[in-house]
Amino acid sequence: MLVADRAGGRAAGQSDPRYRLVILDFDGTLADTFPWFARVLPGVADRYGFRRPSPDEVEGLRALDARAVLRRLGVPGWKLPLIARHMRGLAARDAGDLAPFPGIPALLARLRAGGVGLALVSSNREDVVRRVLGPESAGLIDRYACGAAVFGKARRFRAVVRASGIPPVSVLCLGDELRDHDAATRAGLAFGAVTWGYTREAALAAAGPAHLFATPEAVAATLLAGAA
Repeated sequence: MLVADRAGGRAAGQSDPRYRLVILDFDGTLADTFPWFARVLPGVADRYGFRRPSPDEVEGLRALDARAVLRRLGVPGWKLPLIARHMRGLAARDAGDLAPFPGIPALLARLRAGGVGLALVSSNREDVVRRVLGPESAGLIDRYACGAAVFGKARRFRAVVRASGIPPVSVLCLGDELRDHDAATRAGLAFGAVTWGYTREAALAAAGPAHLFATPEAVAATLLAGAA
């Protein structure tokens, strides 16, 4: 089912030809990594001395932005680089257990066939991203900017846009977290929120993204509507 454009009232089935480049998030957007994240989080909490969330609390945390989650769990900012590096190592260890969401390979192929350029900005490692996506899907992405700091995506977004030569008005960032929305806003880029990842739909909608997508098929329908 297509959803409405929450920013301007435009139906998601209407064409928006200004998007010539889509900058993709990986975890929770292309890859179904939340179950893995919930599974490894208790061990990471024990290792780095922050509070383990209860299973019921994990669901509640999905309505919060990343900074609020860190405060709730008592994670000091100085530990974030250490935790992020450890999590990247765990993802590399477990990459064989991770997979793209259904419909993602077809979405990437449709966007490229429709003339939309693809880039990817992620906190994860490029080798992990490529392994999970597989060579065919990974090969559709023109530029990778991986290993971003937890709150360092805005700088990566700007660098990708500069390298592409595409005007910022013609770029859409696609992600599943409120920190992705914040980074896109700080970089002066439109944001399309996907509801199948880490953050709950109501929290994403309240942030006012340019688009709110319920399925990968809705992304393609919006970006490619009217294409010959």
